[in-house]
Amino acid sequence: MTKSEKVSFVMETLEQLYPETPIPLDHKDPYTLLIAVLLSAQSTDARVNTITPILFEQADNPYDMIKLSVAQIRDIIKPVGLSPMKSKGIYGLSKILVEQYNGSVPESFEALEALPAVGHKTASVVMAQAFNVPAFPVDTHIHRLMYRWGLSSGKNVVQTERDAKRLFPKEKWNRLHLQIIFYGRQYSPARGWDLDNDIITKTVGRAEFRK
Repeated sequence: MTKSEKVSFVMETLEQLYPETPIPLDHKDPYTLLIAVLLSAQSTDARVNTITPILFEQADNPYDMIKLSVAQIRDIIKPVGLSPMKSKGIYGLSKILVEQYNGSVPESFEALEALPAVGHKTASVVMAQAFNVPAFPVDTHIHRLMYRWGLSSGKNVVQTERDAKRLFPKEKWNRLHLQIIFYGRQYSPARGWDLDNDIITKTVGRAEFRK
């Protein structure tokens, strides 16, 4: 199977399995999405979705967020992990949004990545899901599956993102990155993996994953 045939099979299978691609993190606008994505680092979407309603009840916009102290934010978000860094980031980026962007989330990768605690992946998710700008955020699921499927070297997420963008049509990126995440969670997890249920890896994967 050629690489282009693999890509076609992956896209067709994912489209059949996931015709709908709801955003896993609960939010109501770009700001609440940004905060939810920041909180999701080294945590699960399910856990974040239990904490954000508590946080957003007190502050669902940057103006209200900076009325809270870093310590107050930290107390609320502690269950998601990395709360010291995340609470400082949330307060710091909210202050910048108020002072420099009239409380709005900027619609550029460069401006987003300049905000405290916002890396390339977080910026990519916000650009894709809040502003519908083509992006291919790579999380652990996408990184793992692109390697299992023989579509990337697996050396690092930067290379995986580059390969994904090269192989998949740009107009499909925003949809595909969610479909691959859903697939990884359901059929091709890092642990407790059953190859018999993993039709894509069984069909297009590297030889060592098709045994």
